[in-house]
Amino acid sequence: MTEKPGINKRTGKNELSKQEFSKQELSKKELSKKEFSKQVGDMAERKLRAQRHISRTVWSGLGMMGLIGWSVAMPTLLGTALGLWLDKRNPGEHSWTLALLAIGLGLGCLNAWRWIVKEDGEIHRDESEDNHE
Repeated sequence: MTEKPGINKRTGKNELSKQEFSKQELSKKELSKKEFSKQVGDMAERKLRAQRHISRTVWSGLGMMGLIGWSVAMPTLLGTALGLWLDKRNPGEHSWTLALLAIGLGLGCLNAWRWIVKEDGEIHRDESEDNHE
């Protein structure tokens, strides 16, 4: 019968020599150091990526809110102004102001929706590029 390393013949228990035990502990420490350094590296990479994108994200977010607001407000105001002008020039049974206000609001909302979809696509494209790096 061959002798298994680390097994005491008399007790049958696994008893490692001090040298074998220190080798195992050393390999565990090296492995944990490698894992730890990988985790720290990953965290640092995420932090750098976030710092690189935060200024762009904050300012582009504020700019996007302004852009969306104006893209809805301007057609609505232009439609209302045109409706008021038409009501003064050509009074009729139906209000041009109300009709053109609704049309301007609808066009503004469609325009805002188009911008949001475009920006959302760019954000998802940037995130997928960052994940592939």
